[in-house]
Amino acid sequence: MGGAVKDGWLLARALRTPGNTLALDAGGWTALIAMARAEQMIGTLAYRLEGLAVPYSVARLLADARASAAQGRIAALWEAEAARRALAPLGVPMVLLKGTAFVAADLQAGQGRSIGDLDILVPRDSLDAVEAALLGAGWEWVKPDPYDDDYYRRWMHELPPLIHRERDRMIDVHHTILPLTARITPDAAGLLAASVAVENGLRVLAPNDMLVHAAAHLFADGDLAGGMRNLWDVHCLVAEFGTRHLDERAAHHGLSREIARAVRLASALYGDGAALTPADHAYLRRLTARDGWGRATRPVTRLGFYVRSHWLRMPPAMLARHLWTKWRKSPAKS
Repeated sequence: MGGAVKDGWLLARALRTPGNTLALDAGGWTALIAMARAEQMIGTLAYRLEGLAVPYSVARLLADARASAAQGRIAALWEAEAARRALAPLGVPMVLLKGTAFVAADLQAGQGRSIGDLDILVPRDSLDAVEAALLGAGWEWVKPDPYDDDYYRRWMHELPPLIHRERDRMIDVHHTILPLTARITPDAAGLLAASVAVENGLRVLAPNDMLVHAAAHLFADGDLAGGMRNLWDVHCLVAEFGTRHLDERAAHHGLSREIARAVRLASALYGDGAALTPADHAYLRRLTARDGWGRATRPVTRLGFYVRSHWLRMPPAMLARHLWTKWRKSPAKS
């Protein structure tokens, strides 16, 4: 294995078969750790390599990463509990999403998972009450710009982001999982209705809906930033729960193509492999675009997926107006 592989496949293969990392030389370890940090997967890698006879300096770094992930888990769960308490008087469902959901439900995907913002899903007709309750409990707006505020409220799948004035932690309040301008309209009410309870009155999406959400975020909305981490989530969820009734659930939400691609690519990166389409190879080229220092590579490929993400998110005329407005308001322009 040495130091030959110098793109994201090095990280994928280490997560798939941890024992192979014992053949790495110093340059290979540097590249692996740099890529894991860049992809926000250093905690995940640390858990996967736990117990292996890695070099002493690497062992110390991985131990620190495990400790940091454990602390991040505590902070994420406390933030979820704070939001639950703030919204409890409303009597509306609050469903945890993404990394916080994984650790709250004690899932494999949560082991070492990097967790940033708290993401929650609430009913759309409760947004005003949820917003007022959070503002009253110490959260405040991150985006004071009137255009950004109006854009979020009219077209996005979430409120403008909020941050707690004392804890400096952000919360994203979703009312569905794709922008309202997107070509696909998942069943948000169905996501809430099928959600399951975990400890302390918290709720998470049902396993198949977790997979659907991951696929929607990656392939129907985003530019694949963080894609290796999100496909690791998919890999872990499939390993833990299987794919029974997944096709039906994906079809219900209008995301059959996206979930099929997510399962194929997760298997290609972390599993036993899968038969890939020609387009899948382009996705893998984007997903693994890192050099031996963890820096982004393949700028043309990245740009193509960035443009694609905006094209999926809104109709052409609206996209042109949005990009024009954002350009006029950008600091670089002034």
